[in-house]
Amino acid sequence: MPQWLIVLIQSLIVFSGILLFMRLMGKKSIIHVPPFFVVVYIAIGVIAALLSVNIINVVHGIIALSVWILIPIAASFTAMRNKWFHDLLIGKETVFIKEGKIMEENLLKERYTPEELLGQLRAKKVFDLANVEFAVLEPNGEVNAMLKADKSPVTPHYLGEKVPPQSEARTVILDGKIMDEPLATLGLNRQWLETELDKLGISPENIFVGQVNSFGEMYVDLFDDAIQMTKPKVRELLYATLEKVKADLYTFALDTADEKVKAIYYRDAEKLEQLLIKLRPYLLH
Repeated sequence: MPQWLIVLIQSLIVFSGILLFMRLMGKKSIIHVPPFFVVVYIAIGVIAALLSVNIINVVHGIIALSVWILIPIAASFTAMRNKWFHDLLIGKETVFIKEGKIMEENLLKERYTPEELLGQLRAKKVFDLANVEFAVLEPNGEVNAMLKADKSPVTPHYLGEKVPPQSEARTVILDGKIMDEPLATLGLNRQWLETELDKLGISPENIFVGQVNSFGEMYVDLFDDAIQMTKPKVRELLYATLEKVKADLYTFALDTADEKVKAIYYRDAEKLEQLLIKLRPYLLH
């Protein structure tokens, strides 16, 4: 058998084995895995490369590859069920900042310099140590921080505001082509899409990416970035129209001398106000 054919067959077999191994290990990003598994991946890659080009003995290579594949898989499953083994294999988190104070002994224990800590915090968009209440080094080497209560970003929850639930936006146009399946998932069709595009004054052929969110609003990115489009504010306009109707009802109530009619206008205006309170999170967020 020709040497090139042997290399091809061995490479395909090794590739299949590595692919199976990666599937068994789960969907973990290489930047988020503990150091133990980084070493495993490197070792497997080196052995696989040597085995593919027939540099090492096939039997010896398969034995070595089997060891580096099967033992980590077994160790991973054991770590899922045993906390002591998990801490031994993966490691434990280390507190770097507690109650706003840096734990110098823990930095020394993990061979971490203050500059490295500051760099990790900057990667999390934290540039002022005075704002940090708690920070911890994860087993994968990543530092996570919790800001002090008065320095945390304001959310609708803190303000007592209700916000509507949202689902992911669906891509309905890609590279100028309409995608029917995402439209159907949203309960829409091509006729609706064509109507919305007519409002924007563009055709699908001019759109690089078009998405529709859970509110039925469209976002489009055109091939020609020089074209400027005005985003229709349907929800804002609807809310403004309802506010005007409410104001008109109060005006009618003030203008009429008939007490019964006045009471009807006031009652309807108050009902509309209650409706606006419920609709405000959906129309203005």
